[in-house]
Amino acid sequence: MRLVSFPTLFRIQLDKCWLKEEEKELYCRMSQPTVILATASYDHSIRFWEAKSGRCYRTIQYPDSQVNRLEITPDKRYLAAAGNPHIRLFDVNSNSPQPVMSYDSHTNNVMAVGFQCDGNWMYSGSEDGTVKIWDLRAPGCQREYESRAAVNTVVLHPNQTELISGDQNGNIRVWDLTANSCSCELVPEVDTAVRSLTVMWDGSLVVAANNHGTCYVWRLLRGTQTMTNFEPLHKLQAHKGYILKCLLSPEFCEPHRYLATASSDHTVKIWNVDGFTLEKTLIGHQRWVWDCVFSVDGAYLITASSDTTARLWSMSTGEDIKVYQGHHKATICCALHDGAEPATS
Repeated sequence: MRLVSFPTLFRIQLDKCWLKEEEKELYCRMSQPTVILATASYDHSIRFWEAKSGRCYRTIQYPDSQVNRLEITPDKRYLAAAGNPHIRLFDVNSNSPQPVMSYDSHTNNVMAVGFQCDGNWMYSGSEDGTVKIWDLRAPGCQREYESRAAVNTVVLHPNQTELISGDQNGNIRVWDLTANSCSCELVPEVDTAVRSLTVMWDGSLVVAANNHGTCYVWRLLRGTQTMTNFEPLHKLQAHKGYILKCLLSPEFCEPHRYLATASSDHTVKIWNVDGFTLEKTLIGHQRWVWDCVFSVDGAYLITASSDTTARLWSMSTGEDIKVYQGHHKATICCALHDGAEPATS
């Protein structure tokens, strides 16, 4: 499967000169994926943006609560919005303001949401202390794991069989979905909240970021099939303030490997994973930077900030090349899907 990023979408030129104009238009439309970019804010709204122009083309009012996290399904059909205490699923290709589904068994803020690679099930983590799994083809919550502290972050290992959660008390837990149990527990710093977790696309590294501005990096031992073999690799003092989001670059960024850290110090820092040296500091936001997401080829980064804006950054220059303005309060999460949809069997 070949992925095409939205930068490629922006700059593509057809060299198939023998095609008629109508055929060229059809070729462009059929061969290029659409770009889905969404943000959510404390103003109780979700906005969809044209990534290139910066135009907001759809706004969904979300009166029940703030939205803590956004995630787009692999097939680009739905947007999940994690609120308090529910998760709502919206149709990306509809103008309806109403969700197509609501998931309601959490009892506090839902801080994490994501999807299995085929989009068959969804996972979530909440300040109610639980991690849950939801089968999108059936009603209700299928599994629940007790973390015993408010869950701030959950990620799915690329092997699709393990979830990793981080909580307010500083615990990292690995949930083995095959064994249906917790297979590993780590505490990098006692009583220091784990704010964000990220896993390298090939499962080789795990990074945890905390409220002290520190990133802990573990290598997963080569050849192991489970997440229970963590080998400490590096401790990175990335920021003086909180780290609100850490994110490793995607597969199609190779051979370059980066770690992005978004902070309450108003900056995003880009680190080279080879040695964890500082590559760039993205400066432009005026307040806390809550969230970030790479384009599929790692050439661009979207960020969301309390200054009410989201920004598009060039990874090659470190400059912001587009500002998305329209929210009236802090913009606290963003979601981007600019790759191809998974092949259907």
